[in-house]
Amino acid sequence: MNRTWTWCLIAVLSLASAAWSQDKKAGGTEGAVAALEQQWLQSQQTNNPDLVAPLLADKFVSTGSDGKVSDKAQSLADAKKTKYDSVAYENLKVTAFGNTAVATGDFKAKGTDASGKPLDTHERFTDTWVKMPNGKWQCVASQASPVKM
Repeated sequence: MNRTWTWCLIAVLSLASAAWSQDKKAGGTEGAVAALEQQWLQSQQTNNPDLVAPLLADKFVSTGSDGKVSDKAQSLADAKKTKYDSVAYENLKVTAFGNTAVATGDFKAKGTDASGKPLDTHERFTDTWVKMPNGKWQCVASQASPVKM
């Protein structure tokens, strides 16, 4: 192989490697956390809080749209009592910052809340995810605000 072809090959491989690396980085963390958000949504759609339990850090804290602050145990207890007829996420966006990621989106749901009252809600949420020392992503904080139209 002559020198010109060698340099061309090196240039093409370098560009391909850089593009692959950038694509992997952009889709890697954001994609992984977005998939975990979808697992959380599935837990709500199927009224199965056991699906979300491993996604929440032991020191998880949730601030509800009513201002109530709950830890992991209380959040899971409330999830077991809440029964959804319909639930959906819209406009899910994940932004990574090293070993931290922030997921935002719209949450729309109908059903019965943990106290047995009818539920018809539209909220915006912010979930903060951290890559733990064991390599798994867990949500450490969640906050919801009502959307008033």
